[in-house]
Amino acid sequence: MKDVVTELETALEYQQEDKDRSLDDNVESFVSHDDTNPRDPIGRYIHVNKEFTFTEVNSVRASASKVVCCHFSSDGKLLASGGLDKKVVLWYTDSLKPKTTLEEHSSLITDVRFSPSIPLLATSSFDKTVRVWDADNHGYSLRTFLGHSASVMSLDFHPNKDDLICSCDGDGEIRYWSINNGRCVRIFKSGAAQVRFQPCHGRFLAAAASNIVSIFDVETQICRHLLQGHTKPIYSVCWDPTGEYLASVSEDSVRVWSLMAGNEGECIHDLSFNGDKFHSCVFHPSYASILVIGCYQHLELWNMSENKTMTMSAHEGLIAGLAASTITGLVASASHDKIVKLWK
Repeated sequence: MKDVVTELETALEYQQEDKDRSLDDNVESFVSHDDTNPRDPIGRYIHVNKEFTFTEVNSVRASASKVVCCHFSSDGKLLASGGLDKKVVLWYTDSLKPKTTLEEHSSLITDVRFSPSIPLLATSSFDKTVRVWDADNHGYSLRTFLGHSASVMSLDFHPNKDDLICSCDGDGEIRYWSINNGRCVRIFKSGAAQVRFQPCHGRFLAAAASNIVSIFDVETQICRHLLQGHTKPIYSVCWDPTGEYLASVSEDSVRVWSLMAGNEGECIHDLSFNGDKFHSCVFHPSYASILVIGCYQHLELWNMSENKTMTMSAHEGLIAGLAASTITGLVASASHDKIVKLWK
């Protein structure tokens, strides 16, 4: 009960401070998608092959408050998690023992990302800042990027340009930052919920706002595709490791889009509401045809090639964040129940 009261007080405090902001800038709005869910943890059998298994291998109480995001380091040895308590914790994935806690943000953590190529970690927050940390020597942040006029909702590192980081805020502004010189190098509009660079190639940036995903050319900021079809706001987007496919998740729909030449921007798979409230997603690190979807209390494993699903009880609250490591084959889930779990 104490945690509930504390979280409510936090929400009311930020409502007062930002009462003239949009709902996207409201703490309670950001963490209130897990009211009820009628679904029983009984799913349809998912066919992959006889070797396929997906079981919980470890878990940890990661926070005193709701956890909303997580991400693996490029070598799979570390997992970062963050949420309502304003802290980011780095965990050793082999034991889920904490390595360190980063505590410079003054409001909830909305996103956390490791660089794919160098030992850096970036975090975004409702305090309107983006911070960059040395993942090995983490006494304090290396950079604090200021300039967003609304809560920063998401961020990402470019896969090939070590100096480039991107962030978006609740007012729909996207900013590119130079890590080396500490300055904003580009500003444009069209992202509010989440931004993700295309892995491997780094040619595109996917930006979710309302019920549309915009695909931007990273060099020119020209919008190459508008991915339309969701009827409700999109919570999460993720690329597959090849950068050829993008998944997008709203409360009642999951869509997978092709960005391959010849059918760029085409929706090739669509999973509609089946009782779960969808929220987060990640492609399975070992089975390309499987998308792992975070719901309220459950994980949904969707075999896209056969359009079959399996539902697994996983948490006591909304699964707000998912991450996958192709190095270890692990999937991580971060939940409003304050727990982080590892699956394989």
